[in-house]
Amino acid sequence: MRCAALMCLCAALAPVGAPAETLVAARVLRAQTILSPEDLKIESTAIAGALENPNEAIGLETRVAIYAGQPIRPQDLGPPAIVDRNQRVTIAFRKGSLTILAEGRALARGGVGDTIRVMNSASKATVIATLAADGTAYVQTQ
Repeated sequence: MRCAALMCLCAALAPVGAPAETLVAARVLRAQTILSPEDLKIESTAIAGALENPNEAIGLETRVAIYAGQPIRPQDLGPPAIVDRNQRVTIAFRKGSLTILAEGRALARGGVGDTIRVMNSASKATVIATLAADGTAYVQTQ
């Protein structure tokens, strides 16, 4: 009986699950760096809000500088940029079956799915648009 109670106590005090891990920068990563496996390392401490799996970060681009040993958080990363600031882009406005295309200039850098401001080259009007995979900026309609 005493041995069974001791085993229950040991089981209760034992850590539950696998040890927590945190993804950290292996070196200083400048903003706009596309992450590769060599840029990352795993530490055996848990840090709230940090990524744990390298597959969640590889291929993404850093939005800010991340210093060596600093945890990598989801908000520090994004899709790789396909449009640079001041780059010419096609602006597309869709409403039903009507599509209007115009030439514009990106006022910010962005990746697929990012929302950026774009200036229409002809009218100089600024619109908010979402970037598609081909670099087209689709104007958001209300």
